[in-house]
Amino acid sequence: MSDTPNLDAALFPGIDPTALLSPPHKPHAPRILILYGSLRPRSFSRLSGEEAGRILTCLGAEVRSFNPSGLPLVDEPGADLTKVTALWDLVTWSEGMVWSSPERHGAMTGLMKTQIDWIPLSIGAVRPTQGKTLAVMQVSGGSQSFNAVNQMRILGRWMRLITIPNQSSIPKAFQEFDEAGRMRPSPLYDRIVDVMEELMKFTLLTRDRADYLVDRYSERKETAQALVERVNLSDAT
Repeated sequence: MSDTPNLDAALFPGIDPTALLSPPHKPHAPRILILYGSLRPRSFSRLSGEEAGRILTCLGAEVRSFNPSGLPLVDEPGADLTKVTALWDLVTWSEGMVWSSPERHGAMTGLMKTQIDWIPLSIGAVRPTQGKTLAVMQVSGGSQSFNAVNQMRILGRWMRLITIPNQSSIPKAFQEFDEAGRMRPSPLYDRIVDVMEELMKFTLLTRDRADYLVDRYSERKETAQALVERVNLSDAT
């Protein structure tokens, strides 16, 4: 059962315990980006994201939010890409993210999906999402649902984000926030605390070793082949 003739042994060194278990420690505060999915003046996805941000700050994170107002549609001809560039910069800066969306017609909002669609799988040779952590949250106007968070989980996995197990879903969100926009004490608030604690733990656990965790044999093999082709082309010319 140990015969593996299809493996390129030079590109398959095995697991490096030092890189996995004892990587150099990053001393700065974990960098968390919050995206929300509504532009309403009293946006409950934004308000819940802000509550999440306060909790993360208390846990020692550096938190930034992206305001999606003015973000163009994906592939819109002649669009002003100023907001897109700002989003890319924040995603590149971040080590983890919180996605907070309303549920609309049984799904995340178009605005939430537009933000996610604008995040590329690669910028040059850099993958801006691979190996970073993600927590997903949703708010609903009616009974509790998990359609939006389930969809965002699929997107998070597709983008190679480490999507944490816990999540938040707030039903009848209009009842959960006071006039100042602060969330009232409740088990729903406690769940957001749980989710943010988990996000911080996973971020601290994985950020120092993220590059090693997402280092893949197939990609090493592809890179090596690209190098061979480049060298051979250089020799031919």
